[in-house]
Formats: sequence, structure tokens, C-alpha cells
Amino acid sequence: MPHLPRLRTGGIVAGVLLVLCSIASVQLGASIAKTLFDRIDPAALTPLRLALAALVILVIARPRIRSWNRAAWRSVALLGVALAGMNLLFYLSLPRIPIALAVAVELLGPLVLALVQSRRLVDVAWVGLAAIGVGVIGAQSIAGDLDPVGVLLALGAGACWAGYILASASVGRQVPGVGGLAGALVIATVAVLPFGLLGAIGAVGADPSALLPAFAVAMLSSAIAYGLELLALRRVPTRVFGILMALEPASAALFGFLVIGELLGGLDLLALALVIVAAVGVAMTAARGRREPPPLTGPVGLGQPGVGQVPPLP
Repeated sequence: MPHLPRLRTGGIVAGVLLVLCSIASVQLGASIAKTLFDRIDPAALTPLRLALAALVILVIARPRIRSWNRAAWRSVALLGVALAGMNLLFYLSLPRIPIALAVAVELLGPLVLALVQSRRLVDVAWVGLAAIGVGVIGAQSIAGDLDPVGVLLALGAGACWAGYILASASVGRQVPGVGGLAGALVIATVAVLPFGLLGAIGAVGADPSALLPAFAVAMLSSAIAYGLELLALRRVPTRVFGILMALEPASAALFGFLVIGELLGGLDLLALALVIVAAVGVAMTAARGRREPPPLTGPVGLGQPGVGQVPPLP
């Protein structure tokens, strides 16, 4: 057996693994959600998903909100608004454009954030390679009829995604464990209620069995995925996190094929290879570039804030 390096809790490798698990969870949940749209309207599924995820995280985290200062509340509120916009706009785009294209367009938000935050030329090169892969996926998806409203909705979701990355990193620095995530999910649920409350009540009333797959979507795309991302952002810089999101279109294409039955062509496979190579390159260069200020480390999720040097704010 070859010798395997030991992973330090809070290390860069552990953070990358957390991000990859989160990506798989999000896209599996999104693929399942798309199969539900004939039973639950996208605008109705969004508050249902967020509410279920919020209940689970609240029970697990039991956040001590009385200990939050004004800065912590501000960060949690911003994270909640970003979550609401990201989820609602993305779900509204899915019935209009293919899931792989929606994810590719949405990825522009984190990619732009990564470019703005990058301080090394090699990071720019990896982002460029990932952008080529995203462009190939988008071009393949455009082969059919393309709804411009769907593209605009996905672009809006991408802007919210960039805001989510920044707000999540801020919450991770100020609130121990996943208590901040629990509060943000409650705020996000309240924010989207005007758009889908009546539809959710009607859909569940007409078909109570829809609650089970909706719960699965909530766990995969919200509770599990956002929890993993929040923990990951304490271990990797936000610009590395943003570049690793290049794997999202590849993951969407994979689960779109497995769950929805969307077939992949030769150019799609080429795009998948490009974004995977870019993600691996980012992970390798980030692991070697440890001279930069490290992200927060420490006993995450154990009721104590992380300790270490806080990376500079973007």
C-alpha cells in the first residue's frame, strides 16, 4: 500500500474534499428537483426546500443567537438574502433552459469573483481554462431553443452565488459551528415566501407524497451542501473556493444524465475534462501556495470559533 499523507483538520486538502462533496450534493439535489416541477412549481418548491432545511439545521445547530453581535447579525442577514436569491432565480431558470446551461451561466458569478480576488497569474490561467470548459458546455446547450429570460435568471443567480461566497466566509469567521447557516436559512425562507407560499400550500395539499422528494432535495441541495461549504470556507481562501466551483457544470451534466437522462456528446465530454483539469490544478497550486494568509482553522462545529489568521477581506 502506498503511503497516504495525513490530512490535518482544517487543512487545504480537507477543504477541497468538502467542496467536492458539496458540489455533488447540490447537483444531485438540483436534478431531483427538476423531476418535481410537474408536481410542484419552482417558485413553490424554493420556500418548501429552504424551510425543511432550516428546520433540520436549527435542530442540529441550536444557534445561540443572543451571543451574536451586530456584525454577526448583518453577515447572517446578507447570507440569507443571497441564499434566497440564488435558490429562487436558479429554480425559475431550470424549466426554461437545460440544467447544464443554467449551471454554466450561473458559474459566471463565482468565476468573476475569483478573477477579482486572484493575486497570482497561475490562478488567472486556471480560471481561463475553466471558463473555456464552461463555454463549451454552454455552446452545446445553446444548440436547442434558448429562452433569454432563463439566461437572465441564471445570471442573476450567479450574482447571488458570488454574494453567497463572500457572506458565507464572513459568517464562518464570526459565528461558531453552523449556527449562522441556520439563521440564514430562516431568513432566506421568509424572503421567498411571498413568491411561493400559496403554491407550496396548494401543491402539498393536492399531493402530500411530494413532501418526501422535496425533503430529499432540501437535504442534498441545502442542509448538507451549505453545511459542507461553510466548513470548507474556513479551510480554503474564497478565491480558491470560487475557482473550484468550475466543477459545478460537469457535476450538473453527470447527474443530469443519471437522473434526468440527458445524453452527453463529444464536446460535452471535452468540456468536462477541461473543468476537471482546471479544478485539479487549482487544488494543487493552492496546496503549494501556503505562504499566503491561511483561512480560519480550529474545532469547527464543536461550539467554539475557529482560531488562526483571518484572510484579508476581498
